[in-house]
Parts: sequence; structure tokens; C-alpha cells
Amino acid sequence: MHFLKTTERKRIFMTAFLAAVACVTFAQDQLASIAPIDKRLRVIDSISIIRMLEVESQGDPAASLYPEWNNNYTTQYGVEMPKEYKIDLRGFHMPCESRRVTSSYGYRRSFRRNHYGTDIKVYVGDTIRSAFSGKVRIVAYNRRGYGKYVVVRHHNGLETIYGHMSKQLVKEDQVVRAGEPIGLGGNTGRSTGSHLHFETRFLGKFIDPEKMFDFQAHDVLGDFYLFSSVGRSRLLTAEEGDKLPDNTILASVGGPTFEADKEEQSKRFQEQRRESIRTHVHKVRKGDSLSTIARKYGTSVNRLCKLNNITTKTVLRVGQILKYS
Repeated sequence: MHFLKTTERKRIFMTAFLAAVACVTFAQDQLASIAPIDKRLRVIDSISIIRMLEVESQGDPAASLYPEWNNNYTTQYGVEMPKEYKIDLRGFHMPCESRRVTSSYGYRRSFRRNHYGTDIKVYVGDTIRSAFSGKVRIVAYNRRGYGKYVVVRHHNGLETIYGHMSKQLVKEDQVVRAGEPIGLGGNTGRSTGSHLHFETRFLGKFIDPEKMFDFQAHDVLGDFYLFSSVGRSRLLTAEEGDKLPDNTILASVGGPTFEADKEEQSKRFQEQRRESIRTHVHKVRKGDSLSTIARKYGTSVNRLCKLNNITTKTVLRVGQILKYS
């Protein structure tokens, strides 16, 4: 009888042990299946989030602003400048890894001429990347100027120029995404040393890149840049930018400014409003948590988690971009 009881106890013990092992194995399998997703979530940065939000266009980026699409170098588009235009800076990617600015925008007394961009120190062969998503308008060579250079027109209305490269990696009319390689650093054209000449323009008008971007921090200075042709342009936070009305067609081709008819303007406004709603994002800053971000934008933690495919236990990283609507 004692032997039977001992055997029964052993059987119960072994059954319990095997069940525990099975539970642990099952849990490990579940964790293994989740791990790749969690790993991907941890490495998601502002660029990958913005890529998901962008509406890729195979046509002409910022077509409502520019009169046409061509592959010719120009700084004049024959259009009247809008009084104000809200340029979305979210989704910016540094054009190179270097943080060293060697020459800023402005008048160069030694050369007795203006310098219309920012020079960033790079070495021959360093990867040069598109600052925003858009479409390559020009791939060319200018012996007495930019050397081998690329011009990209972006969805936010800006055009960026990348000069003095040793090699161009894209073709004209090619659609590119923010952070995508477009060339290699070099010392071609009118250059006294290997560097990247980086320009930003709006409808052909030069804008000092350092008024929008912090090259040392690899970041933007604001969520929006409100370009003004009648007053002082300024940076805006996401909250300030959202309070302003969406951009509408304000430029005309080769003649006086005209406004689109009310029906077309209303249609475009609604499209832009829907797009704006789809692309509301927040860049995580030091001290941010899901609860503080949720309170800031009047949403819930569960909503944030659902929009970004994360959990309440996900560790936020400084610089990470989260959708909040």
C-alpha cells in the first residue's frame, strides 16, 4: 500500500513537472514569435514612421505650387510667391553622417559673393542621402559650380540641392524617400576640399538651411517652417502649425496671381486636411511617456499603442516618432 502511494505521488509530481515545462516552452515560443516584431519596433526611427505616413507620388511633388515639372536648372519659376506657406519639416533626414558645418549661408567677404547653402564636411565616398521624400528633378554636372550635383523636389514644397559629389546614385524623375542614398561625397566643381554643399529653396527662393535644421544635433529646429514673402518667416511647433489653415493654391504661372474656383479650392483643402490628419506625429523627447504624450494630444494610451503597434510596456526612445491620430 505504501509503495502504491509513493508511486502515485511520483506520477503526480512528474505530471506537474511536465506541465510546467510545457508552459515554459509555450511561453518561450510565444516570446520568440513576438521578438522580431518587438525588435523592429525598437529600431523604428523618425524616417521609417514618416515613410509609412507618406503618400508616395509618381507624379509631380508639390504640383499645386510649381508651374511645371522639368529637368532644367532654374531659380526662377515665373510665379508670384505666396504670402505665407507652411512647410512641413517632419520626416527630415540628415543628408550625411557628418555634423561639422564648414561654411554657413551668407555673404563671403573673401570671395566677394553670396554663399546660398550650408557646407558640411564629408570625405570622398561618404554616403549622401535625400533630406525628405520626393522626386529627383536634376542629375547634372557643372564644372565651374556645383560639380556633380542632384536636385530633389519634395512633397512639402522645398527643393534641396546636393553639390560637389563624386558620384550620383539616382536618375532624373526617380522617386526617392527620405534617407535614401542619392550620391557619394566628393570634391568636384568649384570646390577647395571634399564637402557637401547643401541648399534649400522654396519656389526658387533660397532659404538658409540653418534656420530650419540643426546639423550638429541631426534634427529639425521646429515641426514647421512658415515661409513668408511679406514678413518674417518663422519656425512653428506642431501645435502652432495645426492651428493655421492648410495651404491652398496661391501661385500663378507667368502672370498675376489667381485663386482656384471655390469648388476646386474646397476639394483641395479637404484632401490636404485628410492628409494632415493622417500624418500627425510626435517626436519623443527626453522625459516623455505614453501617458504624457496622450494627454498632450487629447488621446489615450491605448489609442497611441494601437496606432503605433506597440504595447504599454514598450520603452520609448528619444527621437522616436509616434503617430497620435
